[in-house]
Amino acid sequence: MSPPINDAITILLIEPNPGDVRLFSESLEDANIASEIHTAADGETALDFVYQRNEHADSPRPDMILLDFQLPDVDGADILSELKAEPALRSIPVIVMTSSASEADIARSYDRHANAYVQKPIEPDEFIDLSRSFEEFWLTFVRFPADRS
Repeated sequence: MSPPINDAITILLIEPNPGDVRLFSESLEDANIASEIHTAADGETALDFVYQRNEHADSPRPDMILLDFQLPDVDGADILSELKAEPALRSIPVIVMTSSASEADIARSYDRHANAYVQKPIEPDEFIDLSRSFEEFWLTFVRFPADRS
């Protein structure tokens, strides 16, 4: 296992499926990734979180957003477009993590400036492998601006 990352990162996981939320959260823990995970089950809650409004007025700014396109209230692609259109939010990496393998969804993600597109694993062990790969790339090699507020 990797040593824990010294500075915990704040991840906003926009995911309507509680089982996937649990799997991803546990796989980050199993991969020894120091993170503070916040979840939103729908687009409106996610936007409240990033804009720090309503019950999320005191929420931290996420360092990274994991976005499922299949949301109950709005199209995840519209959430992605809004995040990337807002100057204060566009520097936050947004990784689309969804069950779709559709070329149209992949193209739509990158057209709307997603930083990556990942098809969700099916097996729990694959979630752990994904989390370790996620850590290796996004948290070890990628450099973010010093002031991310």
